[in-house]
Amino acid sequence: MRVKLTSKNQLTLPQEVVAAFPGTEYFDLSNEDGRIVLAPVDSTEINEIWKGLADRGVTEADVADAVQWFRRR
Repeated sequence: MRVKLTSKNQLTLPQEVVAAFPGTEYFDLSNEDGRIVLAPVDSTEINEIWKGLADRGVTEADVADAVQWFRRR
């Protein structure tokens, strides 16, 4: 099945692919031998990371600011 890369570097996953991973919000992306590989990530893992950051007083805005700072380097 084919998908098109948009001008904003986005892909739309076909419904039948999404249906195979119910409840999945995040995917790990890797380049393996010239192929793009997506692997589902358990959202509880992501939620635990955000909770750990929040417990240390780090907000989503702090993370966004850090990403912007890094991208400007």
